[in-house]
Amino acid sequence: MPRARRPVSSKQLAANRANAARSTGPRTAPGKARSAQNARKHGFTASTFAVVRLEDLHEVAHLSADLVELYRPVNSQELFAVERIALAQQALLRAARLEAGLFTTCLNETLDSTGESLILMNKQLAGDGDIEITRAQNRNYLLGEGFHRMARQSNSWSLLLRYQAQAERLYRRAVEEFERLRALRPELPNEPIFEGQPEPGESPCPDSPTNPSSPDDSAPAPSEPAAPTRADPVYSQKLERP
Repeated sequence: MPRARRPVSSKQLAANRANAARSTGPRTAPGKARSAQNARKHGFTASTFAVVRLEDLHEVAHLSADLVELYRPVNSQELFAVERIALAQQALLRAARLEAGLFTTCLNETLDSTGESLILMNKQLAGDGDIEITRAQNRNYLLGEGFHRMARQSNSWSLLLRYQAQAERLYRRAVEEFERLRALRPELPNEPIFEGQPEPGESPCPDSPTNPSSPDDSAPAPSEPAAPTRADPVYSQKLERP
């Protein structure tokens, strides 16, 4: 049977609100340096979310560090919301890369191996030599022609637009979730954010020994009592008894 949750007293609620009002994040340089490592807390390994050979392995870590410096999360749930914002920002950047790649593919469809155009502009449009057509204008024409060809052959562009819209929605939702959690700071207690697992290739800090004292340094065991000698009065009394 689940235990009933006790209501928070007005005194405790006031103390929580006072703590939240005083929480302004790290101020010193060492504190800010530790805060910049929050992208690696709670199992959040930035290199896991990068596309190999395309994106920087630490891109999400840099995004998360900037967001932590801006939003200054005070508990694990706020930190998780900040990490969601970082992933959504990465998705927006990835959508921009994908868009650039599709436009490059469009241009590649209309150029040969030497970079010359496979399709020439209509002479009437070019003015048959009596107007100046720049190289950039010609490339714009070839880009539009390649776009038209790709649009007829596949639905890549419609999928790109859907991906961009989804990335923007996820970003807005992540920001709204953090704002919701920040509004609950007077009710939610602050908690320490512990270090997570190290990134691949990094050596963890050596653990302190559980027994730093060596066996030689231990206290000596109590020695057994010495046997009584003939000069001992007790020993003499035993000898005098008949």
